[in-house]
Amino acid sequence: MAVRIDIALKAHRLSVYRGQRMIKSYPIGVGKMLTPTPSGTYKIVNKVPHPGGPFGVLWMGLSRPHYGIHGTNDPSSIGKDVSHGCIRLQNHDVLELARIVSIGTPVHIHP
Repeated sequence: MAVRIDIALKAHRLSVYRGQRMIKSYPIGVGKMLTPTPSGTYKIVNKVPHPGGPFGVLWMGLSRPHYGIHGTNDPSSIGKDVSHGCIRLQNHDVLELARIVSIGTPVHIHP
């Protein structure tokens, strides 16, 4: 059964579904007012371990260029509107998520 990611921006939640069943949910940080996270449906196009900078332990790029799901070097940013549009997770959460999803996994982002 296919896995998909659902991101609820206002709720600051990333949920993973297998079919209609939610199998995991994580708190996230999202884009701030001047650089909001774009709504829409995308796909995971790559996974880059140890990307450096503010991206924590792992970067998963989306099919919308320059946007991704990644860890953070600032755990206090989770649950807030603080990024340049990317989706931030705790480092341990992004590592777990990367084990669940694969390249091509759909990602639906909505308010």
